[in-house]
Amino acid sequence: MKSKGYKKYLKKIRQNKILVIFSQIFILLFLIILWQKLVDNNIINSFISSSPKNVVKTIIDLYLHNNLIHHILVTIYETFISFSLGTILGILIAIFLWYNPFIAKVIDPYLTIFNSLPKVSLGPILIIWVGANTKSIIVMSLLISLIITIITVYNGFIATDKNKIKLLKSFQANKFQILRYLIIPSNYPTIISSLKINVSMSLIGVIMGELLVSKEGIGYLIMYGSQVFNLDLVITGIIILMIVSYLMYLLINYIEKILIKTY
Repeated sequence: MKSKGYKKYLKKIRQNKILVIFSQIFILLFLIILWQKLVDNNIINSFISSSPKNVVKTIIDLYLHNNLIHHILVTIYETFISFSLGTILGILIAIFLWYNPFIAKVIDPYLTIFNSLPKVSLGPILIIWVGANTKSIIVMSLLISLIITIITVYNGFIATDKNKIKLLKSFQANKFQILRYLIIPSNYPTIISSLKINVSMSLIGVIMGELLVSKEGIGYLIMYGSQVFNLDLVITGIIILMIVSYLMYLLINYIEKILIKTY
């Protein structure tokens, strides 16, 4: 039977969650209303800033006449592929580097240099090598997310408590057993953190690729809107992109909860 103090504690947690959600919704509604009021009172120009009403009209028009769902699904598909590849390859390479400290030291400066390189500068090369198609978009996104995943996960691995590693070694545990029973379980928070970073980096990479080569997707809508000076379309594309990013964030949070319950 739960004590009164524990029930009070749980009630406080629920109230805090409700307050956080209410505050988030309030801030969002306040910004939308403020934006519309500034446009209605001609304080800002709707031609260069659009407005909530124009965004809604543009979304409806895209849905009815310009296959909005298809564009969204294209971007989600490309992001999912690059996110999955970046996460799997990043974790596997981080494990390989942890297994081989010498190789990790050798390639460490190269990882840093490649991570600091603006990936958009590689766009023309990727178009020539891979082609102006979905493959180049996925490769562009992968280049952005992969290095960050490797660095984040590997740094988590090498920061694992050395005393715990020594304890397992004293029981004759081999390197694979140390990895399986200590390194990976100890770094679930790091891995989840890398997933959250990776999903945003993958989405950024996909949009950059779509801006360069695509004829479909949210990035294409933004680029097309800028080319024809349709700022309503540009702002609408950005807002749709924010919504997609938030939904992906919720998905990662759901995965995090499953991992916490399981392990």
